[in-house]
Amino acid sequence: MEYEFDAIVVGSGITGGWAAKELTEAGLKVLMIERGREIVHGDYPREMKAPWELPFRGRGDTQRYKRDHAVQMLNRHFTEWTEDHFVNDRENPYELGPDSAFTWFRSYQLGGKSLTWGRQCYRWSDYDFGANARDGMGTDWPIRYADIAPWYDKVERFIGVSGASEGLPSLPDGQFQPPFALNAVEKSVRDKVSAQWPDRRLTIGRTANLTVGKEEEGRNPCQSRDICNRGCSFGAYFSTQSSTLPAATKTGRLTVITNAQVEKVDYDPATKRVTGVRWVNTKTRERKSATARIVFLNAGAFNSVHLMMNSANEAMPGGLANSSGVLGTHIMDHANTLSAVAIMPGFEGRTSFGNRPTGVVIPRFRNLDKADGDGFTRGYSFQGGALQSGWGRGKRQAGIGADFKRELRSPGAWRMVLVAFAESLPRASNRLTLSKQVDPMGVPQLEIHFAHGAGEMAALADAKREAGAMLAASGGQVLFGMDRPGPGGTAIHEMGGARMGHDPKTSVLNKWSQAHDVANLFVTDGAQMASSACQNPSLTYMALTARAVDHAVGLIKAGAI
Repeated sequence: MEYEFDAIVVGSGITGGWAAKELTEAGLKVLMIERGREIVHGDYPREMKAPWELPFRGRGDTQRYKRDHAVQMLNRHFTEWTEDHFVNDRENPYELGPDSAFTWFRSYQLGGKSLTWGRQCYRWSDYDFGANARDGMGTDWPIRYADIAPWYDKVERFIGVSGASEGLPSLPDGQFQPPFALNAVEKSVRDKVSAQWPDRRLTIGRTANLTVGKEEEGRNPCQSRDICNRGCSFGAYFSTQSSTLPAATKTGRLTVITNAQVEKVDYDPATKRVTGVRWVNTKTRERKSATARIVFLNAGAFNSVHLMMNSANEAMPGGLANSSGVLGTHIMDHANTLSAVAIMPGFEGRTSFGNRPTGVVIPRFRNLDKADGDGFTRGYSFQGGALQSGWGRGKRQAGIGADFKRELRSPGAWRMVLVAFAESLPRASNRLTLSKQVDPMGVPQLEIHFAHGAGEMAALADAKREAGAMLAASGGQVLFGMDRPGPGGTAIHEMGGARMGHDPKTSVLNKWSQAHDVANLFVTDGAQMASSACQNPSLTYMALTARAVDHAVGLIKAGAI
């Protein structure tokens, strides 16, 4: 048949942007479809606004938020400055299964969550890719670190990741720009922790914020404002708008359609291939379709699985590419909590300047070469940092009059915070299903069944103990810590549902992120993940996307698809 496009990419976020860039640069004519509105790079209306320039001084209209953003308002990044970068929950409902708790934070717009992500970029190691095989939880990854390492290199060089090399086998080093600096308290904690626990290392967070500009791409160095979620007209952090979309557009082979919710991926049972997609215009309700040789699903982990479920057909009644029956199962999100907060005395004469856009990380040190976790087989890592109180501390302490106000003009006490991210195990009971309810477009809603297990609870209990011990050993006065996670979705690292694997009977995708059942269908967002590790996953998504495109283009050139 004649195809309108060589490739269709569903979704324009972190992985959709990468798919479009790599496919167009390989010479393919590409259609990118985004369900949300268009956002042009640099057109971020509230980016430079001061609090007094906003109707609610940055806090937003609480009553409207409760009505339209009941879930999104629970995200600490959701403010009056950033509210337009998050979905309207009333217009985009989802269901929860019995005894399930999941806060699904979403960004439906051109660029997706690339405008709101935390920008933390960490490689996975073979401790992570080999975990399922080692303890028997989940299905074995069909790849190892050596398979993806060159693609990590490619992605890091292009997006710009700042960080410090540490030589840790559990957290491989990458292609880094110069790191942001640790402050005085963090340096002290780093030294004292390493002295007492040589296997533990505090280092600066590896982040997709440029410390050296990429002027040839129109991207400037980070201004250390730490207001990234508003959008960055400097192009200082990686987003689709600032990086991959301009690269794809430059080729002249990209077509972008926004306000288009894809309803179904079309499938031809005679050829056992997908032929294109159908979508509905979210403004006019007009329905259209397009055809292509290959389709890449990059709508976000749960949305891509949702689309595959809604694309069930006579040949595949259980969902597209679901002969295994595992589509929608084994979803994950990191179990995270505030493990320890401590006052750090002795640094009253020290302060810092600017607003660094990243914190610190203490990489995984549990269950590496030996099992040393009490009641858990995987690991956890810490993120956080040392912060100095500002004038806002006056809201929580006693005082009145001129002397009190004068005291608040100077920086206050230092605090150190450590937040644990524990690996979420892949369980069949944590899954996505289709609800009987439909959304405003008439599409069946997604129903999320999710609960953290005993392993995650044990990991967070250990994390609380160790975080407190490290801060106390560093001279801190530990105030409190927690060992229970927030609801699923709190880490905003949802993944799984269309996992990779060796065996078509127990997995949806092969080692190339390619559907076992449908050779010209690729799923390269978080849905493909077979385990969660304890690192932020976005860098791995991008590397796997670039790798999958390379394989797909090779198949097209060879006439295999």
